[in-house]
Amino acid sequence: MSVDLVVMAAGMGSRYGGLKQAAPMGPNGEMIIDYSVFDAKKAGFSKAVFIIRKDIENDFREACGKRIEKMIDTEYVFQENDMLPSDFSLPAGRIKPWGTGHAVLCAEKSVKNPFLVINADDFYGQSVYKKMFDYLTQYKTMCMAGYKLGNTLSQNGTVSRGICTVEDGYLKDICEHTDIPYDTDIPHDTVVSMNMWGLDLEIFDFLKIKFEEFLKKNINEPKKEFFLPEVINMRMAEKNMPVKVLETNEQWYGVTYPKDAEYVKKSIENLVRKGLYNGIGK
Repeated sequence: MSVDLVVMAAGMGSRYGGLKQAAPMGPNGEMIIDYSVFDAKKAGFSKAVFIIRKDIENDFREACGKRIEKMIDTEYVFQENDMLPSDFSLPAGRIKPWGTGHAVLCAEKSVKNPFLVINADDFYGQSVYKKMFDYLTQYKTMCMAGYKLGNTLSQNGTVSRGICTVEDGYLKDICEHTDIPYDTDIPHDTVVSMNMWGLDLEIFDFLKIKFEEFLKKNINEPKKEFFLPEVINMRMAEKNMPVKVLETNEQWYGVTYPKDAEYVKKSIENLVRKGLYNGIGK
């Protein structure tokens, strides 16, 4: 049974101020995405689909693709603001991307199997890829990696997290909380989503319907985005589709603030020393 990996990377250029300025996190210049693909391949994934923008394609292939293509079968798809259903046209002045739901929809033609969606700049931890792969292989239905809030906080500022309500191992609701400080009163064992979703192929038909509904209401709202977690919430409610929460004790790493980078580098170096990433980048 094959399971695909879908990596949302279209925002990398804007977040980093240019892809070439993306700081290397590994001891040999590896970026976080190198470790994510390594972990996915080790877990059993055999194909990676990268969602990027056309204008960063050359930089992305140079900075990441050359190494990644040696590890795994790789495809690239593009997310552009003018990629809309035929009844809609891009409004003047729309600069902001349409969101993560739209990003996944752009990958439809390249995804042939149940698939895992991740962010390109999040370090999720090795064991969680195996959990997600095994579940998707066996059940082929929606699932989510559930992190402990305390394993996802930054000592350098506040973060936004999807706080989850979980009952009997299944997601009941997800609510975005912004400005969560390191010393938050929210219990540190609270389950949060870090945008690591396991999805089935039928999600694409639902995404198309909901994206058209979104555009009818919001096409002239320049800051509105079509978010994947909101679509999953709607699918749970409208289609009675369960989402299994696969909880993990893995530490999440990401560079929300510039000062986070040094901590992430040291943490990854420790993992490399333990032998978890032998052969990466070769």
